[in-house]
Order: sequence, then structure tokens, then C-alpha cells
Amino acid sequence: MVAGRRRSKREQVTGARPAAPVTRVRMTGSERRQQLLNVARALFAEKGFDGTSIEEIAHRANVSKPVVYEHFGGKEGIYAVVVDRETQLLLDRMVSTLHGGHPRAMLEQAATALLSYVEDSHDGFRILVRDSPVASSTGTFSTVLNDIASQVEHILAQQFAARGYDEKLAALYAQALVGMVALTGQWWLDARKPKRDEVAAHLVNLAWNGLSHLEHKPKLRLG
Repeated sequence: MVAGRRRSKREQVTGARPAAPVTRVRMTGSERRQQLLNVARALFAEKGFDGTSIEEIAHRANVSKPVVYEHFGGKEGIYAVVVDRETQLLLDRMVSTLHGGHPRAMLEQAATALLSYVEDSHDGFRILVRDSPVASSTGTFSTVLNDIASQVEHILAQQFAARGYDEKLAALYAQALVGMVALTGQWWLDARKPKRDEVAAHLVNLAWNGLSHLEHKPKLRLG
């Protein structure tokens, strides 16, 4: 027996040593807040809002429940921040791609931007789609799509006017194009085949050529 420490009765019987105490990592307030957001984002993507509890968020973050309440006030508060961040990320990415140029190039940019978001931020996309499916007329994701469609409508209206088409139809076409890309993105979230650029090329192929003029092997012309 090692000198300097008396063995407990449990150790004498089982030979086991007491477990080492769990050491919590000290973080600044902003670091802890970001950690909680990362943990909650993963749980909301995995289980949805109803399936996620404050207890589980606290457990995965290795903190007590009061810490979560202190930073966000409750599950609704942390969920709102997660959704707002994802909404802004997707909207910024989509709108920043629509910077003019040939209409086909803008279609390619928009399709690639949304699919890139799905690829890079699949947890965030799951949260947005679960909160408000693409086909829904209300909710966070529908609001984002409407904002994107408004940007596309403005660009289409200019192109329609330049080519002698009815500008009033720009809103219809904008909703159709954005909805087509968004629904395909929702499907591709789980399918992940074909590759992103190939999916984008086929979306542009359909939107640009129409079913009566589909290219046999479409490819993006960017780059």
C-alpha cells in the first residue's frame, strides 16, 4: 500500500480509485455566449425546438441551467438568436451574389449561393426549414425567401423592360425561380448527390432553357 494516503473502505473492497473532479473551462462572457449558441444550434438542427431542452443545452455545454438563463432568458431566447443569425447569413449570401451582369450569370450565382449555404451551414438550413418549410406562406424561412425574391424581382423587371416583356410578371417569375432553387436545396440537404455545381447547372438549365430547350449536359459558365 502506498504511504501517505489511507484507502477508503470502497477502495479496499473494489480496488477502485475515486474519479477525478470535472474541471470546467473558465470563459469570458462573450466566449460562453458563443459556446452556448454553438451547442444550441447543433441541438436545434438535430431535434428541433420542441425536442430540445434547456437541461440538454446546459449539459452539453457543461454548465448549470442558470448560466443559460443568465445569457438568453430561456429556450425561446437562445432559439431566436440562432434563427436570426442563420437568417441574416443566408440573406447576406444570396443578396451579395446578385450584382448584375448577364441574366444567366445571375441565375448561376443565386443557385450556387443557396446550395453553398446548404453545404457549408447544413445545421442552420435544417433549423430554418424545420421552422418554416419552403412551401409554407409564413415563418422565418418564408420571410427570407420573400426578401430574396424581392431582390430578384427588381433585377428581372429591368431585364424584362429591356427585352419588351411585361414588367408586371417579374414578381411571378422571381417567386418561381427562388422557390425552385429553395425546394431543390431542401431535397439536396439530405441527398447530397449530384455535386453542388452540377445541381446548380441543372437548375439554371431548367430556368434558362425551359423544358423544351434543355441542354443534354449542362455546365456552369462561371469562372
